[in-house]
Amino acid sequence: MSNNGTENFRIDVADAVRLIAERMPDYAAVRVPLAETQGAILRERVTAERDQPPFDRVTMDGICVRAAALANGTRRFRVVGVQAAGADAIAVGDDGHCVEIMTGAMLPADADTVIPVERIRPEGDHVVLEDDYAPSPGQFVHRRGTDHGEGQTMLEPGVTIGAAEMAALTIGGKTELEVSRWPDIAIVSTGDELVDVGEALEPFQIRSSNDRAIAAALERLGCFTGHRARLPDDPAELRAEIGRLHAEHDVLILSGGVSMGKYDYVPQIMEELGAELVFHKILQKPGLPMWFGTSVTGKPLFALPGNPVSTLVCAARYVIPAIRAAMGLTARRQPRLRLAEPLTFEPDLTCFMPVELSFTDDGAVLAIPKPTNTSGDFVSLAGTDGFVELERGRDDFPAGHPVDFYRW
Repeated sequence: MSNNGTENFRIDVADAVRLIAERMPDYAAVRVPLAETQGAILRERVTAERDQPPFDRVTMDGICVRAAALANGTRRFRVVGVQAAGADAIAVGDDGHCVEIMTGAMLPADADTVIPVERIRPEGDHVVLEDDYAPSPGQFVHRRGTDHGEGQTMLEPGVTIGAAEMAALTIGGKTELEVSRWPDIAIVSTGDELVDVGEALEPFQIRSSNDRAIAAALERLGCFTGHRARLPDDPAELRAEIGRLHAEHDVLILSGGVSMGKYDYVPQIMEELGAELVFHKILQKPGLPMWFGTSVTGKPLFALPGNPVSTLVCAARYVIPAIRAAMGLTARRQPRLRLAEPLTFEPDLTCFMPVELSFTDDGAVLAIPKPTNTSGDFVSLAGTDGFVELERGRDDFPAGHPVDFYRW
C-alpha cells in the first residue's frame, strides 16, 4: 500500500474532503426517458422548446375586450362567443363586443384586456361592468415569451430533478434526457458479532444496522444500485470477498475493522489488495478512525468506523457528498444555522453534533443539540434532522453561534 508520508494520518476535516474529491472518478451520464429522471442529477443543458407562455395567455375567467373601448366609456358589451383553454382564438370584432373567456385560453389578437367574471353582470346576450369598477388596460394577460423565450436556457447541468424541475423539463419538449448514473455500490459491514434482522441472536451478538442505514441514506436520494453484505472478522474471507466486491462494483463502503484492535483487519487487507492509502484517521469526533483509499483500478474505497453514529456521520459528511459530486451535482453553500443553546467540547477535534431543527416566530432556524450517550447510541439519532459541525480549535460555543448543518 503506497502512501505520501505522515500527512496521510490524523488529517483535518477540510483536508479529508479535498483529498477524497481529488480522487473521485467522473461517473458517466446515461440517456433515459423523461419519466425515469425524477430525483436524478441532470447532465445536459435544457432550453425552452418555444416561447413560454407560447401565446398571450388569459389568467382570469371573465370576458376579453379592447382597452380602447373602455377608454371611450363603453361599459356594456355584446357576447359574441365563448372561448375555453385549448381552443383557437375567437375574434372580438368590434369595440362593443366581447368574448367570454376562461383561464389559460389564448387571448384573441384583437383584444388586450380581461375583465373578471366577478366584476360583470349578464343582461341577455350582453354583459355590463360593475358601476364602480375601473379596469386597467392589459390586465390579467400573461404575455407571450415573458417567462422564457424560445431557445432560452431553463435548467443547467448539475441540478437535481425534483417536482419544479420536472415541470420545467416538459417545456423543453424532450422525451429523453442525459442524467447521472448512480455507481454500483457495495455496502459492507464487518464483524463476527453482526446478525441480520430475522436471524437468531446469541447473547454476545448484535443486529447489523450500519449497512441498512447507509443503504437507506442512498435510497432516499434515488440510489437503488447498492448491494449489502456482511463479512466476518476472518482475514482470508475478508480478502477474498472485498476483492470480489471491488471487481463487481464501482464504490466500496465498509464499516468496522479500521481502528487499532487486534481484529481490525481492513487496513491490512486493503494493503494486500494493492490499494493506495489516501488517509487514515481524521481529527474529528465521532469517526476519527475513518480510512480512505483507491484501488489499483482507481475505484474509491471508504472504510468507516463501526460504531453506528460514526458510520452515519462519515457517510453523510464525506461519502455521499463525494459520490454525488462525482455524478455532476453542482456544489451549493452548506446551510448555516445558529445553535439554540451553548455547548462545550474540550478535545482538539472537530465535533459533529446531532441536532433537531427548531423554528422561531421571527423566522430564525435554530439547531437544538441532541448528544448521543456514546458513538454506539444510534437509537438517539431517531427524530434528529442531521448534525452540525463545530470547528476544531475552540472548546466553547455560545448560543447563537453559527454552524454548518448536514442532513442525514
